[in-house]
Amino acid sequence: MSRPDVIVVGAGVIGLSAAIVAQMRGLKVLVLDREGPAAGASAGNAGAFAFTDILPLASPGILRKAPRWLLDPLGPLSVPPRYALQIAPWMYRFWRACSPARVAHSTAAQTSLMDLSRKALETFLAETGTLSMLRREGNLQVYESDTEFDASLPGWQARDRHGVAFRHMDAAEMAEIQPGLASRFIRGTFTPGWYSIADPKLYVLALAEHFKAQGGTIGIGEVKAIQPVADGVDVILDNGQSHYAGQAVLAAGAFSHRIARSLGEAIPLETERGYNTTLPSGAFDLRTQVTFGGHGFVVTRLSTGIRVGGAVELGGLDLPPNYARSDAMLKKAKAFLPGLQTEGGRQWMGFRPSLPDSLPAIGRARSSPNVIYAFGHGHLGLTQSFGTAQLVADLLCRAQPAIDITPFSPQRF
Repeated sequence: MSRPDVIVVGAGVIGLSAAIVAQMRGLKVLVLDREGPAAGASAGNAGAFAFTDILPLASPGILRKAPRWLLDPLGPLSVPPRYALQIAPWMYRFWRACSPARVAHSTAAQTSLMDLSRKALETFLAETGTLSMLRREGNLQVYESDTEFDASLPGWQARDRHGVAFRHMDAAEMAEIQPGLASRFIRGTFTPGWYSIADPKLYVLALAEHFKAQGGTIGIGEVKAIQPVADGVDVILDNGQSHYAGQAVLAAGAFSHRIARSLGEAIPLETERGYNTTLPSGAFDLRTQVTFGGHGFVVTRLSTGIRVGGAVELGGLDLPPNYARSDAMLKKAKAFLPGLQTEGGRQWMGFRPSLPDSLPAIGRARSSPNVIYAFGHGHLGLTQSFGTAQLVADLLCRAQPAIDITPFSPQRF
């Protein structure tokens, strides 16, 4: 292709969605990625469009659970001892973000981005030829006691205030939606507006093919730096090669903060290492996504199998995977869904890019108006990809963003 108008760094769901929307607005786009499309968290997530999941991870509820969870090295939340000192500043910011006022602020911002993304969903899927991959099967969150259920009610009240539809259920009602749950789960809440994609990796690969078919180019190379120059930016690879464009979008997921340092910004991005096991498609008759919130994982039906995954390991980018976490989740899933066949699974570990207040960074770099950040979506990258892509395209075209992006400012820290 001729010299691009925009270089997007990152070929995950955020980067490719932004590249496609920019392309739709008439810009020539080059995407650069260290491995290629769908190589990171976009490949192994739970495949959910969690538009109703408006409550930030940073919340008083998590603070109440965290001490108990941290005592279990294979539990829903863990910090490897050799990483504890390094992550301490991020944890302090996370703790500060759990105040009621900050949670209310984050919830309002999260809701606005969710609403924008939900409105764009079906149009974007139709335009990219991926609408047939959309599933409308809802989500069932289950509880083991009245105490656990009661503790969830403030969160549901917050969702109700923001217009989220849901229905509380007893065990018999849950069995109608999802047979085969263990009797230990006595209450549940069903959210019908929780959509999913047939398979997140296949979806992102389809986006890559659509982008290329419309004239876009995807290059493989590890970006080490972005350097502002006259009337544009140079994107510099680890082999010394550089690419020039008028503007750049940094959407490199968990690696984004390393590249942002080349622009003089220290953004407190951390890595939630997520684990899963994908079982064969016949492993269980799963009819809706089931969330075991008290244990920090979900079970999802994909076109390629049954995925058991979740939990949070705050362990950075460099420590080796601890697949005992996948084994522990699978063992629990078998106890919670007694008919689950656990043989023949494929294990995976990936990096979720997370900022302390649970909001992504969307906005211009401090050092250059020609560099736009779009990273740090945590568990919600797929969900918020459409809205983020619109906001990025607005910024690239010097248009008024569709929503107020002040809460997502990369400089808010």
